Amino acid sequence: MAANSKPLADRIALVTGASRGIGAALALELAQAGAHIVAVARTVGGLEELDDKIKAAGGSATLVPLDMKDADGIARLALALHERYQRLDVLIGNAGVLGPLSPVAHIEPKVWDNTIAVNLTANWRLLRCMDALLKRAGAGRAVFMTSGVAHKARAYWGPYAASKAGLEALMCSYASECANTNVRVNLFTPGPTRTRMYATAFPGIDPMTLPTPEEVAKAILPLCLPGCSENGKLYDFRAGKFLDFHPPS
Repeated sequence: MAANSKPLADRIALVTGASRGIGAALALELAQAGAHIVAVARTVGGLEELDDKIKAAGGSATLVPLDMKDADGIARLALALHERYQRLDVLIGNAGVLGPLSPVAHIEPKVWDNTIAVNLTANWRLLRCMDALLKRAGAGRAVFMTSGVAHKARAYWGPYAASKAGLEALMCSYASECANTNVRVNLFTPGPTRTRMYATAFPGIDPMTLPTPEEVAKAILPLCLPGCSENGKLYDFRAGKFLDFHPPS
């Protein structure tokens, strides 16, 4: 990408779940668009591999080994961003867990709590801590990853579906609150993708028939740019378009 075609030059982009899959691919895509990446994940090795790729592409990154269930860690990260940059231009809520694929009545409380904590509560904590930083940016953009499962009563997917449905409701509210600000908030559903999580859920599917994380990342990038005017929408990668996710009035 030529220097004069980097729409995120001098901007700061935070990506959770950045050590592999869609998160890593998107972090690299954002870096190639000029952003400095704040890469958050539990896996240090994966973050270091990402850092090598970003540097090779001429970009820069700050690596943040952090468990998204660490509430104090999220708060400390927000404070560090405030002290260093005074703003956050792009927030990507990508980190997530599949949770148990099990009958609802058989789910252990511990694994239920973990799924909700990572997929829903952690994203609320991100918003709580990063809201002021997003609003200090000239064009704050927030994108959160969801799933079509949130809208389907699919057997054995209760915790994951509930966590994503809750996330969509939360983002719907936050987007409405941001309507008269410089922040735009949207959801993105990738559908079947060549990732470890999808392979775990559907081990019988040939991964080579699925879109790569890199293909998905290219479709997410426009939602992160200052020119994105959509707010309170869901972009469906397979459909190739925005869907309105506001509940009917």
